[in-house]
Amino acid sequence: MNPNQHDHRAILQDIAQRAMLERGLLPDFSAQALAELDKIQGPARMNGRPVGDLTNLLWSSIDNDDSRDLDQLTVAEAMPGDKVKVLVAVADVDALVENGSAIDEHARHNTTSVYTAAKIFPMLPEQLSTNLTSLNFNEDRLSIVVEMVIGADGSIQDSDIYGARVRNHAKLVYNSVAAWLEGGSMPEAIAVIKGLAENLRVQDRAAQRMKNLRHIHGALSLETIEARPIFEGDAIRDLQVEEKNRAKDIIEDFMIAANGVTARYLSSRKFPSVRRVVRTPKRWDRIVEIAGEHQFALPANPDSKALEEFLTKEKAGDPLRFPDLSLAVIKLLGTGEYIAELPGDAAPGHFGLAVKDYTHSTAPNRRYTDLITQRLLKAASEGKSLPYSKDELDLLAAHCTKEEDAANKVERQVEESAAALLLESRIEEQFDAIVTGASPKGTWARLLIVPVEGKLVDGFEGMDVGDRIRVQLISVDVERGYIDFKRLGPSRH
Repeated sequence: MNPNQHDHRAILQDIAQRAMLERGLLPDFSAQALAELDKIQGPARMNGRPVGDLTNLLWSSIDNDDSRDLDQLTVAEAMPGDKVKVLVAVADVDALVENGSAIDEHARHNTTSVYTAAKIFPMLPEQLSTNLTSLNFNEDRLSIVVEMVIGADGSIQDSDIYGARVRNHAKLVYNSVAAWLEGGSMPEAIAVIKGLAENLRVQDRAAQRMKNLRHIHGALSLETIEARPIFEGDAIRDLQVEEKNRAKDIIEDFMIAANGVTARYLSSRKFPSVRRVVRTPKRWDRIVEIAGEHQFALPANPDSKALEEFLTKEKAGDPLRFPDLSLAVIKLLGTGEYIAELPGDAAPGHFGLAVKDYTHSTAPNRRYTDLITQRLLKAASEGKSLPYSKDELDLLAAHCTKEEDAANKVERQVEESAAALLLESRIEEQFDAIVTGASPKGTWARLLIVPVEGKLVDGFEGMDVGDRIRVQLISVDVERGYIDFKRLGPSRH
């Protein structure tokens, strides 16, 4: 197959559509959902609810350059005593998506938006998720605001949650904001809003303090290499690596904090919650072994602070290879899951973030757990009865975990098909790689020079996660997203 003679985008769209169906996900909305959508005439109104007007604050969104479903806005205010008040506004999706409606049933089925290289399958119709329930530029929208007072040490000293009307004054992009924070030129979208530059610097200072405190408590400094296909017309020309930066830190740290505040808010009002947990690593022994290969002794029992110390040392000593080490550790930590927790229960917490109280609440346009949490929050704050029983929450938590895995597999399959399209002209070439998975189902490795993962179909005996090897590309299957390698020996680097 000659890449120049084919419409890669159309090929990947077809693959994505089939993958959705094969995983039991719904690629299209039902006629009933679309009929409901036709009846929604505009964004949500207050309808007599006591909601404050915060539209005059310097709210802005920071997201990817192609993001259209804007779930949150942020703003900050410097306070006496070197404190900072941080506000996170989350789109009030529940105001337009009624529990049990046909639109809600579609969202409940898929549980998440599925983002593939050539096509997005939104959890909610785009007329909602990118318009009427999105916190779009220069539009007034209803939101749920999480207010936090951050101390000089990065700790949350006070918090509250309430409804408010907000307005997005600047739609900003991660990379350009990060470049400016690191000393580059100021994006025009910031320059034209009086006071926004200083506000963002206050946000940046608060986020860095919060991040430092989390890492003192054992949050893990993990950096993986994520890549997305770059199209030239409808043909894939390259894979672009997505990197962490200061602007992403602002959003990440504020959202982690807001999710913790939300979990504690529900618990304080004797309401249940759906927690996001990452349990104690099951393959800690292999993590200990990898650390030993780097001349670092980890304790025999899982210890996030000790692991963070090891990761910090390795990041400083070998920053170019650190993403490969991070990937190995992430695979060995295991995946997250959702569990329903009643007040007073002892949820496992999130090992990787080193936080005990953690829910998902800040992306209700694209994650169903966040919409569930929003309904719980509104009921708790308005003194209403529970919108879900504990049994319902148990079933929903298990369902969301299962469907998130299915969605991840769809995204991964399309990513692999895109990589196969890019690599199909390089059969028999040799590459350095790192082993990323080893189980009875097979052994996988990721190339170091091109961020592509494939299966070791020859020479995989004795391999384990984190091993550096030399491989040869022996075949690709674009339709199935298969990339097969043969091990030649140890890596040259």
